[in-house]
Amino acid sequence: MHFTSEHLLDDGVLERAFTLGEIPGILWTPAPASASASAPLILLSPPPLGLRTAYPRLAARARRSAADGFATATIELPGSGDRPRLPAAEQAVADLRQVMRAGEPVSDEIIDALVLPLVDKSVPEWRTALDALLALPGIGGPVGYSGGVISIGVRLAVVEPRISAAVLFAGSFVPRVMFEEARQVSIPLHVLLQWDDEGNDRQAALDLFDAFGSKEKTLHANMGGHTGVPQHAGDAAARFFTRHLK
Repeated sequence: MHFTSEHLLDDGVLERAFTLGEIPGILWTPAPASASASAPLILLSPPPLGLRTAYPRLAARARRSAADGFATATIELPGSGDRPRLPAAEQAVADLRQVMRAGEPVSDEIIDALVLPLVDKSVPEWRTALDALLALPGIGGPVGYSGGVISIGVRLAVVEPRISAAVLFAGSFVPRVMFEEARQVSIPLHVLLQWDDEGNDRQAALDLFDAFGSKEKTLHANMGGHTGVPQHAGDAAARFFTRHLK
């Protein structure tokens, strides 16, 4: 991990950009007064829009988490931002837009082509990033995961034993194979669902929640579209991490 810039934000949070090989990322750590011991870590998975586009939302979540004593980190997803394009994924996006414009149902083949390669590529990268982050001074476990493409969170929750709890955002297409993986998830979950999320399948999100094998799982549903998550929903997610990571 190589740090490329460092900024002290006005609330005392230290923001550092880094690269991990060819993967860019950002690490936020709490103000020194709140970081006398190793801070628990939350992995902030971005949407596939590029870190520059997603930065305002990610930074706001990171600063809120820092106020609660958490370090947070994010990395650029494969095919996003300045990373090399994924031709197959771009074709899947084009196919998705075509069927949605035509008002046709989105096929399993399109969903698989859109989501599964992203999951297969990004999960090993997240695990490598976690190795590097936990080796830094001032950062320790337990570890949480928040946001992003929900299938990435499902896979990480299954294969990465260092993740103790997760907040998952229901708002992306879910391949059928992920329902079987969801049954293997056992960590505490807090799932956010926007009830009127345009372009996404609400019933699939409910079915995925039902499939999760976790003994403790909460579904927090709110009226509104994809980007309309209310403040109280974010507050509930923050309380969830405080309960499970501290």
